[in-house]
Amino acid sequence: MKKSTFYLPVFGLLLFCFTARAQDFALGVRGGISIPNLTAGSGNQNPLNTGYSSRFGPDAGVFAEFKFSNLFSLQPMVEYSSQGGKKNGLQAFTTPDEITQMFPAGQAPQYLYANYKSEAKLNYLMIPVLAKFGWNFKKSPYRFYADAGPFVGFLLSAHQITSGESQFYTDPAGQQPFPGGQQSFNKTTDIKDQLHTTNFGIEANVGLSYNFELSSVFIEGGGNYSFLNIQKVAQDGKNNTGAATVVIGYSYWFGK
Repeated sequence: MKKSTFYLPVFGLLLFCFTARAQDFALGVRGGISIPNLTAGSGNQNPLNTGYSSRFGPDAGVFAEFKFSNLFSLQPMVEYSSQGGKKNGLQAFTTPDEITQMFPAGQAPQYLYANYKSEAKLNYLMIPVLAKFGWNFKKSPYRFYADAGPFVGFLLSAHQITSGESQFYTDPAGQQPFPGGQQSFNKTTDIKDQLHTTNFGIEANVGLSYNFELSSVFIEGGGNYSFLNIQKVAQDGKNNTGAATVVIGYSYWFGK
């Protein structure tokens, strides 16, 4: 799919926002925690792309909000998003070339197994454009809101961090040790060239704000999910990124 398929709708909405109601808009910042995980695509599961659990990382962004009515506004944002996942325990890895060469041609196992820690740390720059609906609590300064919309994401960095020592095994139950004794897994590998550099998905949030005369503070929870598989190579399996988020923020209104 061509990159322009992603870029044009996003930048078209941004242009629309800046020209529609420039006299009634807010600028803001937000930051908090991202709790990402990697999910395996249906029909594309193998020992490498399954078994992930959530990790923790930062989530931060700057945004503009363009108000069209007391109910509806549009919120484009530039967001730093931590993605990825982790494994801890007996898990698979691709049989190294030096071990494959020890077997007759075509007889080497595709995977070996070991007991170690592994974490995929992926960092994206995401540009969501969110349709936002809000409701005031009568004359109270509190306002409840919900938003949702598409995003385009750009991969900033990607590292696979492993640690621990373990015997190699030829079976997923860890009952058949491979000769060679304990092996170290303490390593950090740059895997950015193994992944697609752009992604596309959806983001949604719900939140509660406290409004002052020209500004507001808020807390919100939500999440994001990508529709595209991140791996370039089919033998690595296929995973989708996604994360739950909890953030706090501040915005200031102009033109009120």
